[in-house]
Amino acid sequence: MIDTITLVAELSLLEKAALLSGANTWQTRAIERVGLPAVWLADGPHGVRKQVGSADHLGINGSEPATCFPTAATVACSWDDELAEEIGTALGREASSQGVGVVLGPGLNIKRSPLGGRNFEYFSEDPELSGRLAAANVRGIQSAGVAATPKHFAVNSQELRRMVSDSVLDERTLREIYLTAFEIVVREAAPWGIMSSYNLVNGVYAHENPHLLLDILRAEWDFDGAVVSDWGGGNDAVDAVAAGGTLEMPSPGFDSARQIVAAVESGRLAVADLDARVAELVGLINRVTAQPTATVDLDAHHALARRAAAESAVLLRNEDGLLPLAAGAGVALIGPFATVPRFQGAGSSLVNATRVTTLATALEASPVSVVGVAEGFRRDGRPDKTLRDEAIALARRAEVVVLALGLPEIAESEGLDRSNLALPEDQVILLREIRRVNPKTVVVLSAGGVVETPWIGETAALLHAYLGGQAGAEGIADVLTGAVDPSGRLAETMPLALSDTPTAEHFPGRGRTVEYREGPFVGYRFYETAEIPVAFPFGFGLSYTTFAYRDLVVDSDGARVTVANTGNRAGSEVVQLYIGRIGGSGVLRPVRELKGYVKVRLEPGESRRVSLPFGERTFRFFDAPSDSWRVEAGRYEVAVGSHVRALALRTTIERDGVTLPPLPAVVALASLPHVGGMDDTAFTELLGRPIPDARSADGPLSQNDPMERLADARSPLGRFFFRILDGRRRKAETAGMPDLNILFLLNGPFRVISKMSGGLATRRLTLAILTLVNGQTFRGLCRVVAAFFGGWRDERVTRKAFYAAATKRSQ
Repeated sequence: MIDTITLVAELSLLEKAALLSGANTWQTRAIERVGLPAVWLADGPHGVRKQVGSADHLGINGSEPATCFPTAATVACSWDDELAEEIGTALGREASSQGVGVVLGPGLNIKRSPLGGRNFEYFSEDPELSGRLAAANVRGIQSAGVAATPKHFAVNSQELRRMVSDSVLDERTLREIYLTAFEIVVREAAPWGIMSSYNLVNGVYAHENPHLLLDILRAEWDFDGAVVSDWGGGNDAVDAVAAGGTLEMPSPGFDSARQIVAAVESGRLAVADLDARVAELVGLINRVTAQPTATVDLDAHHALARRAAAESAVLLRNEDGLLPLAAGAGVALIGPFATVPRFQGAGSSLVNATRVTTLATALEASPVSVVGVAEGFRRDGRPDKTLRDEAIALARRAEVVVLALGLPEIAESEGLDRSNLALPEDQVILLREIRRVNPKTVVVLSAGGVVETPWIGETAALLHAYLGGQAGAEGIADVLTGAVDPSGRLAETMPLALSDTPTAEHFPGRGRTVEYREGPFVGYRFYETAEIPVAFPFGFGLSYTTFAYRDLVVDSDGARVTVANTGNRAGSEVVQLYIGRIGGSGVLRPVRELKGYVKVRLEPGESRRVSLPFGERTFRFFDAPSDSWRVEAGRYEVAVGSHVRALALRTTIERDGVTLPPLPAVVALASLPHVGGMDDTAFTELLGRPIPDARSADGPLSQNDPMERLADARSPLGRFFFRILDGRRRKAETAGMPDLNILFLLNGPFRVISKMSGGLATRRLTLAILTLVNGQTFRGLCRVVAAFFGGWRDERVTRKAFYAAATKRSQ
């Protein structure tokens, strides 16, 4: 292990600066003369994606085979910390075996809207559940000597303009909703890294935001690891170093290093800040090189992936106890997802699975009798009467139909938010036709998030499988046949309609800013407080058995309750604890919030006493005026049950704390949750400052404008380039598969030209291109040529100096 203080002292200014950006797309820089190796970073929220050929950060090119576990949205429905840790351990071991030192995950951004394009990568709409599951996952990953980097820190809630949008929100909402999950991970799992997000938070880019990185992450939470930028997420390398951003990825060549050196020499950047960031990176390298390479049992990992998929599936409907399917039942299996499963989302998390099983093969190997398999509908949504008629004919002669429906690949992807919550219409038409000829129709839903279910009455049973990973089909077969009791519970609310959601009128944000006008009323916090009907509430899920609650006792340490399995099958129940303030409160708050949970497995007739301890997060709120966490004195409801709208047992408890004056009636009324969020007056009051202008500035395009603004460029050449990009985007969407490179460019700022070039382009070249597209054609072309050759010369000189110094000192 390298002594950090000694090593930092030995490094030259250029070496220090160069260490803080990548050597290429996936590796840090090595300095052999001091024994500092390069470390490999790889995507890995639900499986390792170490690329073996052409490198990219969007999951486009191939990667080494690895186990594809269920996505975070799926695992969250297990409500099982131990399972999340097991998956993390397996993931960490596979990373170690492939020579990967840093896994880029887990993802734990709060699901502000069900339309979020990467919601399949994130756990929940609730920070307590997200934080605990992510902490367990991090503990597992790091047990193998591999660093985890929880992401994306912070307030990264949409894909549209994700690299340039400014998340505007009040401090209390920031701390209670969007940072609490990260706080839980840092305090309970001590991750060796954190990945910053692309966006700005209240006017400052996340990777150079001193309030996030220095005041909160390091000073308050005692984080001692490295902050890694999202790929291409660096803005100003000097500001990042000063604000606590450690490593810029991928490689911008030596462009950022030159800027850091110049800033130190001019006095703009303190040497102490530079040394602190270098020490953080060296500490990370020390940690991930301290353990031997792990060995891997891929068969055991596949079995774990199967178990995780089964324990995470959520049974939403089971009319007349149709499920589990009886042994020998004649089953018609319909839908293209039954033979070509959707088991993960698109983008940087895409895993090259070691194997993939299908629902068709899984059910054929089960006790039921598969009488036939039919496609039924086209995956791309185009109507096909022949396929539909074949499926209806098969359904007529079967005892039971298992209909595999789901969202197409284009609906859920990095770089693209969802446009609606509906199933494709041709799938709904097929469901209705099949239900007409065979009422015993079981729908298995494959989707990375929630969908509207106005068709629920056409089903006899509905099992939400989410995206179950490479063994997801086997896990679903286990649930359908009763080999596994369904114990998944929703980690997000399923609304009746998109129009009922708190952000329906302003998601995604399409301007320069994204206004979080709903405040802390996210997910069930909104539906419960506003008393809005939902399709399926947060925490909901059915079982093949039944449970009863009794004997709730509450004291200053926590709640205790007895849970009994009152059915005739073994099963698992998720016991959920919710806390709500009773009476007039001095702060705007939801009617109740999740503050604890326990998953317990019980045999038929078995009962168990379950403890749900109170902790420092149970009653707290963030008091922005004092910049501190406080407890409001008064009476609180303590409620325990199976989901947020089935709280069988309730009592109250008095808590000491600060006494606050009641909210003024006008403020309380204007701030009550409703679709669309607060009006300008209430939102300004909540922010404590004027609302920033959401409009993009008039005038020439700048390096932090999204490239989609080329549509309005002053130069015909710029507008022509936009038409090419937009044409490729529309062509890909028509084909049913997103073009992630095009989406990245359209949503990304001009600065990514230099930030992701690996040294082929510099900031000077980006500025020259902007001169060109802003209408100064001749001057711009001259500057582009000069910047290209000047940048090439600068790169060659800096590279030579960097490696020459290392060679000279090692002699």
